[in-house]
Amino acid sequence: MGVVDASYGHPMELEEAASAPLAGGLLNHGYQCGMLWGAALAAGGEAYRRYGPGPEAEAAAILAAEKLLATFQTRTQNEINCSEVTEFNFQENMQLLPILRFFVKGGKIGPGACFRLAAGYAPDAFSTMDEALADALPERLSPPVSCAAVLARKMGATDQHAVMASGFAGGIGLSGGGCGALGAAIWITAMNGRKEGLQKGAYFDNPDFQAVIDRFLEASAYEFECRAITGRKFDDIHDHAAYVRGGGCADLIAALAG
Repeated sequence: MGVVDASYGHPMELEEAASAPLAGGLLNHGYQCGMLWGAALAAGGEAYRRYGPGPEAEAAAILAAEKLLATFQTRTQNEINCSEVTEFNFQENMQLLPILRFFVKGGKIGPGACFRLAAGYAPDAFSTMDEALADALPERLSPPVSCAAVLARKMGATDQHAVMASGFAGGIGLSGGGCGALGAAIWITAMNGRKEGLQKGAYFDNPDFQAVIDRFLEASAYEFECRAITGRKFDDIHDHAAYVRGGGCADLIAALAG
C-alpha cells in the first residue's frame, strides 16, 4: 500500500500503518494475502481522489480490486490466500524466530518469498490499478455499492475511508474469500487504535481485534469466507449492490459495527 500510495504522490501514514493487521491474511488467519488488502486500499484511495465520495468511486474501487487480484494470481500460481501462497501457518507459529526464518527462507514461491513477491507485485499493482481506474465505469449505481463501505460508515469512518475499503466487497474484488466487511472492521479499528497512540508492534496483541473477531464469528455462524457466509459468489458489481440494498449481511454488518 505504501509503495503504491507513494507512486501516486499521496502517502497516507495513518491508513498505511493501520493496514498492518491485515497481514497474514486477516490477523494471520491465512485468508487473502495482506498485499491484496493493501493494494485494494491504495486503489480505493486513488478512486476517491478521482471520483470523490459515492457509488461511482465505490464501483471503481471494486473493479480495480478485481483486476489487482487477477494480476496477483499471475505471480502465485493462481493462489490468493496467504496460507496457500506461503504454505506457512502463522496462527501456529506466532513466535518471532519461526516467522523471521520463514521470511528469510520463503515458502513454496521461492527464497525470501514474501519480500520478493512484494517487490515484484508493487509496480504491477500500480500499473494495473491505474489502467483499471482509467477505464469506463459501469452505468450509475444506486447506493450502497459495497458492503465494506456500508460497514465503514456505520463505524463512523469518513467518506474517503469508506471508498478506500470498498474494494474489499465480496471478499476483495468479489472473489468470495475472507469477508471484506471483517477486513474493513479490522482496518478501521487499527486506525482508531493508532490515533490513540497504539504502537504498530502491538497490533496483534490488541484485545479490540479479538472483540471484532468474536462478534464476527457469532454473526457469521463461524464462517470466515464471503461465499460461505452468503451461500453464493457474486457475478458482478450490480449483483453485489442489489444484495446489499436488499439487506444482505445487514445483521453481520451491525454486529461488526459493535
